[in-house]
Amino acid sequence: MALDQFLVSVLQDPTDHDVLYYVESAQVLYNPRRKVAYAINGAIPVLLPDEAREVSDAEHTQFTAAGAYVVTGSK
Repeated sequence: MALDQFLVSVLQDPTDHDVLYYVESAQVLYNPRRKVAYAINGAIPVLLPDEAREVSDAEHTQFTAAGAYVVTGSK
């Protein structure tokens, strides 16, 4: 299920307070600076630092490929 566009426009990482990549195909919000992904359960992003998972180099490449993501809210 896709996230609401307004929600995408305002979301930021809870740790570094910068933009995230919304990777709809993987249903995650990804922080490429910290290489962590936050799950999206249904249409609800789980932006809890303790719930974030580390991302492998292969996933990082997949998540940051051109056209694979939408940038969320900015500072």
